[in-house]
Amino acid sequence: MQTMRKLTDAQRRQWASDGYFILEGALAPSEVALYTREVDALREKPGWEPMSKPLGHYGWVESAINADTEAFMDRRDLIGYHEAFIDLIDYAPVFDLVVDIMGPYICLSMTQAIVRASGDGFQGYTHTDGGEALRRLRVAESSRPIAMKAMYLLSDIDGPDCGNFTVFPGSHRRPFPEPGEPVLTPRTPGAVPLTGKAGDCILFSHALWHGPSPNLSGRARKTLLYNYCQMCVRQYDYPERASVPNRCSPRQRRLLGDLGYDFRPGSYFYAPVDQAEVIANGGPT
Repeated sequence: MQTMRKLTDAQRRQWASDGYFILEGALAPSEVALYTREVDALREKPGWEPMSKPLGHYGWVESAINADTEAFMDRRDLIGYHEAFIDLIDYAPVFDLVVDIMGPYICLSMTQAIVRASGDGFQGYTHTDGGEALRRLRVAESSRPIAMKAMYLLSDIDGPDCGNFTVFPGSHRRPFPEPGEPVLTPRTPGAVPLTGKAGDCILFSHALWHGPSPNLSGRARKTLLYNYCQMCVRQYDYPERASVPNRCSPRQRRLLGDLGYDFRPGSYFYAPVDQAEVIANGGPT
């Protein structure tokens, strides 16, 4: 059996108290370069993006060809585009830590590439993932989360107003904001704009209030996001390309919803008996 990496004591404490932590140097410089090239190449390929730039949840439009690699982009369902996006499904050591946090009964729920342009007038957007429902669901400190994300930085974020990923630490643990309080923004007191290097990975709870800050840095901020949820929740991204499962390992196929048999009612109510083994070891070759 493979040995999967575990959270350090400091990471575990920060996850419980703040709802996030940063894993420095998760991607090597060569990997950052590869993923940056592939994100830029997405602009020349068909796909789906949200109709509304700030929100991105209420309508979809087929993406237009745009050669400007510094312009805004929010592309979903990445894994059919390139093998590298498949590799990131269970990329170590990030995936190991996801499993340590969530347990083995999980699936990949969404993949996303976001480019935040500089100087486009965007004022930022603060939210919880899962919308109004998930922000009202809070589990005990000792409980597994319902869903979480891994955000890979492909750009250096070394100061304010660089499109920083901005969080409200601890907001996943309590009703927030309080009733009657103003709408949250990246400028609201208590907001923490995070900095980091290209290759760092931010792991955070879906229930954490977060969002991008304005970008006035003069260069685009590029990120990749891989979302995971408990199996009983299931995915909200579905790869349509029939060739994708054939290019995946057994563990990757399981994370994409392949339970090892044809779907039938109740399939996701009980996990397959080999679920923990497949997630820990990658499954049979």
